[in-house]
Amino acid sequence: MKNKKYSMKKGFTLLEILLVVAAIGILAGIVIVAINPNKQLGATRDAQRQSNVNTILNAVYQYAIDNNGTIPASITTTSTAICKTGGTCTGLVDLGVLTASEKYITAIPADPTSSTANSSGYNILKTVNGRITVTAPSAEQGTISVTR
Repeated sequence: MKNKKYSMKKGFTLLEILLVVAAIGILAGIVIVAINPNKQLGATRDAQRQSNVNTILNAVYQYAIDNNGTIPASITTTSTAICKTGGTCTGLVDLGVLTASEKYITAIPADPTSSTANSSGYNILKTVNGRITVTAPSAEQGTISVTR
């Protein structure tokens, strides 16, 4: 009788493949939770809001410097939404004097998630001591507010 050689087939078992796929799935889940894309996108939008708040405040103070310390008359002591450039400003603060002839800014910046037709998504007020505060109430990681 001849000796039969048993050939061993090489490859992975179904169980080994399932274990590897499960391990990769668990690691991918951990990485996605660690990265947290929603938080990262919110932080990006908040950075834009911070920039916009500073832009509006700088334009108000540049206007005041050119007008002997007088700020735009539409700014009140009540926190009120700022009107978008080209919007209907009824009940909103109209800062059109800042965008006239594009002298201070070309347009009032709008909140990245603002969907209203007339409001920029930012509020402005004048304190009793004459300081100006611009806020971004829609900020995703805490209210953004700058006072000068």
